[in-house]
Amino acid sequence: MHRKEPNPDEPIYVISVAARMVNLHPQTLRHYEKMGLVEPARTQGGVRMYSQQDIEKLQKINSLIADLGVNLAGVEVILNMSKQIEELQAQLEEIQASFQIEIERVQRAYLEDQARHRRRLPDRNDKKHVSGP
Repeated sequence: MHRKEPNPDEPIYVISVAARMVNLHPQTLRHYEKMGLVEPARTQGGVRMYSQQDIEKLQKINSLIADLGVNLAGVEVILNMSKQIEELQAQLEEIQASFQIEIERVQRAYLEDQARHRRRLPDRNDKKHVSGP
């Protein structure tokens, strides 16, 4: 049997479980949500559901506060900048991929052009040597 890798975006943890996983009070998670630091999914009944990605984000928030002494405003700035960096990195990778495709296209065209020119040139070995007077 193959075990399916869990989707890190899949909301699977209720708030009490998520809070225990990151050693925070559920009210703290609610506060972080109000601030926009984390956005858990909601069931049709309105129950907050946290994904593994949310848990990792909460751990990062915890680390910034506890280990580095960053306040919540600073955490918000850091998270926003991190998101912007990830988006810019994705854009850069797309640009690099399109440049690579263009480079390969130009190289192919160059090689085809070179081959065409070689076919048009007479072979030096086929030339008849004409002696002078």
